[in-house]
Formats: sequence, structure tokens, C-alpha cells
Amino acid sequence: MDNLSNYFGQNINQKRIVVTGGTTGIGKAIAKLLVSLGGRVFVFGRDENDLNGALEVIKAKSFSGEILGISADITQKDDIDLIWNKVDNAFGGIDILVNNAALPARGIIEGNYEDWKYILETNVLGYIAFAKEAVNRMKVQKSGHIINIGSMSAEVKEKTGVIYVSTKTAIRGFSTALRKEINPLGIKVSHIEPGAVTSDMQEDSKEVQKEKIVSMEMLEAEDIAMSVLFCLSQPKRCDVVSMQIRPHLQII
Repeated sequence: MDNLSNYFGQNINQKRIVVTGGTTGIGKAIAKLLVSLGGRVFVFGRDENDLNGALEVIKAKSFSGEILGISADITQKDDIDLIWNKVDNAFGGIDILVNNAALPARGIIEGNYEDWKYILETNVLGYIAFAKEAVNRMKVQKSGHIINIGSMSAEVKEKTGVIYVSTKTAIRGFSTALRKEINPLGIKVSHIEPGAVTSDMQEDSKEVQKEKIVSMEMLEAEDIAMSVLFCLSQPKRCDVVSMQIRPHLQII
């Protein structure tokens, strides 16, 4: 095998990449890693302060890649159109899409119709809408890679998170079927299901999350970023179809 540094960077350098929900947590870690390897990355999120913070942190590293972004809501069609106009103008297309934007949700006893509608539009329709736009562009060049970030909830199906479980189970099925549809077009699809990861979605405080990392009960966002990199680094003949990443002591 060639030098591993070349292996992990060969499919990233100068690639045009969109990371949904790329301003915090897993998305931010993914964007940071891919920019460090020369990727040209576009991110967005709903909170402008989070966006500015992410752009500042990544740009400050003086990486060889490029980071751009705007504040936008994945549930708004006008915002979706704006994002893709920005991507087309800046990059002239897309090579890699990382579908990551998602919101937490609890059981069916809590919440109401409008809450659930917004969650579903973010966690499911958002993935579908961005995959559609990516495929429209990738099929012309007969190449591309879509990575859908799912969750272990699709397997565990915890009773305390019925709504969230529903969305992540949908993403598991969507990823499987999507690969069958677009692989003949030269487009790869990978599905990654993390276990417990430090993020703002966790109910535990930052201090407790840090303790759980030390005790191997929780992952860091960078662990998932490395999993994404592994999927993207495979040769064209090789698809990483599904991957589950869990803390060592999170027994499911």
C-alpha cells in the first residue's frame, strides 16, 4: 500500500464538499478534517453565531483547503435554493455530500404535531432534498459520494426517543435504497451510525460528557469525522456501505 497520508488524502484534495449542519458537533469536526486535507467545503447551520465560530476556528488553522458557509434552515425551500446557488457559484458543482443536519426528539407523549413536523422535515426531508440536488449534479460527471450520518437509535429503538428513532430508521432505509438507485450512475452511498457522541444534542453537561469520554462511554465528534474519512478514502471499486461506530463501553 502507498503512503497512508497519500491514501487518506487522495480523494479529498480539491474536492467540492457540502456538509449539512456543519457548524457544530459532528458536522463541524467533519468539515475541519476535510478542509485540513485540501477539501473545498461549504457548511451551513441555523445559528449565525455557530456559523461564524466554526468558520473562524477552521480558517485560523491555515489549512490547505477552503471553508465557506452561510446561516440557513434546511427545512426552508428558499434556503435550500440559496445554498445550492452559493455552492454552484463558488465550486461549480459538488463531489461529496455529507448529510448530517439533525435535531433530537423524544417520545410521542411529549411534543405536538408542529414540533414533529419540523423534526421530520429536518431529519428526513432535509437528507432527501440535499441528496436529490447532489445527484442532479453528480450524475452529469458520473461520479460522487453521499454520506448519510444516521444513529444507533435505528437499531436500539429506545422507547424514550420514538420520534428520533423514526427519523433515523428512515435514514437507514433511505440510504440502502438510494445506493441501489444511484450506484449505476457512478455515485457512492455510505451510511454511518454513531453511538453516543459529545454534542449539544446530549442531555448531559459538557463536564459529564468529558467524563464519559475518559471512561469510554462516549465518543468524540472527531471519531466520526475519521470514520467519514475512511469511507471517502476507498478506491472507486470499493464501497463502504454501512458503518457503526460505538463507544467501547456502550453495550447495545
